[in-house]
Amino acid sequence: MAKSIRTRSAITAAGAVLAAALSTQALAVEKWDLPLAWPLGNFHVTNAQIFADRVKEVTNGEVQITIHPGGSLGYKGPEMLGAVREGLVPIGDILLNQQVGEEPFLGIESVPYLASGYVEVRALQTFSRPVYERLAKKHNQKILYMVPWPGQNVYSTWKIETIGNLKGLKIRTVDKNGTDFFSKLGASPTQLPWGEVVPSLASGAINGVTTSSSSGVDGKFWEFLSNVNTFHWQSASNMVNVNLDAWNKLDRKQQDAIEALASQLEAQFWEASIDEDATKMATLAKNGVAISSPSPELRARLVTTAEGMWKEFTVNVPEADPVIKAYRKMVGK
Repeated sequence: MAKSIRTRSAITAAGAVLAAALSTQALAVEKWDLPLAWPLGNFHVTNAQIFADRVKEVTNGEVQITIHPGGSLGYKGPEMLGAVREGLVPIGDILLNQQVGEEPFLGIESVPYLASGYVEVRALQTFSRPVYERLAKKHNQKILYMVPWPGQNVYSTWKIETIGNLKGLKIRTVDKNGTDFFSKLGASPTQLPWGEVVPSLASGAINGVTTSSSSGVDGKFWEFLSNVNTFHWQSASNMVNVNLDAWNKLDRKQQDAIEALASQLEAQFWEASIDEDATKMATLAKNGVAISSPSPELRARLVTTAEGMWKEFTVNVPEADPVIKAYRKMVGK
């Protein structure tokens, strides 16, 4: 009898241990840190927070994402592709054209005047998105969603009304495409990540910046620069990518829920970008920044200079050639 009692006790204890283990497994939570280079309040940060909140909701709390804006985890924009690839972070917000040192094709949207404005960016991505997906996989990651920035403006201490006005402008650029373009136009470009822009303005190292209306407000450019010209010469998109090792830890149900959510939110986030541009241009004007647009003569000169760079890009990045040809045929450009 005593032996039987001991046996039943052992079975009961083992059952309790197993139940506890299963309970712990059921309650297991995947926690992801998502770094962003952009400051709190930037629309990409707002989008990321919406995504994180909804991921928690659709996975019943099994996947939880904490966003870290303003470079607070120590990663600069150009380092994001590598940080996600190496698993230093499981997920990250990546500006495409800051990754051209590793993957030159990712600079295709920033080829001057190739895709100007949201309609043309969407058309280009019809052909470029499959390549982005392949390159993400090459770097051990998966694209969850992509969102474009508003078009690139030129901020300066003086008005830019002619090509000659660009001479002597020490302008911040984001990538090699921008550096080459403004060099051809007679300016003095300096390639800088976002975190170095405002300090460079404050020190006088630069007196011009090419960036979006959103970043112009983020940096409170009215404290340093009095003019902005809506060149819209370059487009740029961010992609939010997850490391494949982290992704593959999820079960199929979780993956399907997150993919469906990302697809749904991507359309919403594009609309947020469009609204962002109008709102932030109004904020710049309210703070005394004089807004202008290129005259037909100036735009013609800019586009002529840019068109010569389209061929240069395909020579340097051969895999871009069929993408650009298909895109140009679609839009008649």
